[in-house]
Amino acid sequence: MTESTNESIKNRHDFILIFDVKDGNPNGDPDAGNLPRFDPETGHGLVTDVCIKRKIRNFVGNIIGNDPDSPYSDKNRYDIFVREKAVLNDLIDQAHEQPEVKKAAKDKKTGEARQWMCTKYFDIRTFGAVMSTGQNAGQVRGPVQLTFGRSVDPIVTLEHTITRVAVTKPNDFDVKGNLKETQMGRKNTVPYGIYVSYGFISPHLAAQTGFSDKDLELFWDALVNMFEHDHSAARGQMNTCKLVIFKHASALGNAPSKSLFDRVKVAKNKKDEPARDSSDYTFTIDGKKLRSEIVRVDVDVVNDREIQINNESEIIEKP
Repeated sequence: MTESTNESIKNRHDFILIFDVKDGNPNGDPDAGNLPRFDPETGHGLVTDVCIKRKIRNFVGNIIGNDPDSPYSDKNRYDIFVREKAVLNDLIDQAHEQPEVKKAAKDKKTGEARQWMCTKYFDIRTFGAVMSTGQNAGQVRGPVQLTFGRSVDPIVTLEHTITRVAVTKPNDFDVKGNLKETQMGRKNTVPYGIYVSYGFISPHLAAQTGFSDKDLELFWDALVNMFEHDHSAARGQMNTCKLVIFKHASALGNAPSKSLFDRVKVAKNKKDEPARDSSDYTFTIDGKKLRSEIVRVDVDVVNDREIQINNESEIIEKP
């Protein structure tokens, strides 16, 4: 990671996160018996933006708790607001206990509390938050926004019957100590799926929350490594396959995001055969194979809206 300050970012970014799942449930739907989410009209799998953000928050939280030598271990700047078992109103109340908030004029307290929360919590600076549920700390619209992940191809959902030898209650045994009936359960998985999620980062909103270049590097690190710290029996094997980052030369940006996203293609190598690994797909940008896990592309506009992509050496496989 590059050295950077806490000054807010100056350039607009768009990015594409491509990840996969193998023999797992990437994001269960509680309204459908925890089946993998999917689009009923097309059969494509879905992973919500909230699910992805949860993994990012957990990754950053792990750094704070387990890596004191990390430049991101400072809980006064990289703490997580929306975390497991957190009482959000209690955390908002802490902001109003700070000296700078207490001494602020009555009509300034909410703004000061909002600023303190942005400074302390990484996920508020990044994704925003609603902090008007208790003592008012305002609302924050975060500079980083993500779409749902959508699978490249329709997914197949498999339901597996599982059994267990342990029981729940003593009377599950008969008088001879035998099970009265087999303990049965269900497990739903996707055999394989490649998912694509799109993201947008606004420097104008970053200026309001203080989202910095250092925060941005941590965010990229989280997108690449978040699945490594999120393994479970239900999720099977999940990995970040590619992260394509488009950095614009200005705050407003130099091209529409769609025109950049359309340059990246994910195509199955053998259309008539089911895919079971990322190697069954080819990832390209402008027809050139993406071999590196992270690809950074500088975007500029020349000759009246013609898009020029620089540093193409990062796109082509290195020998």
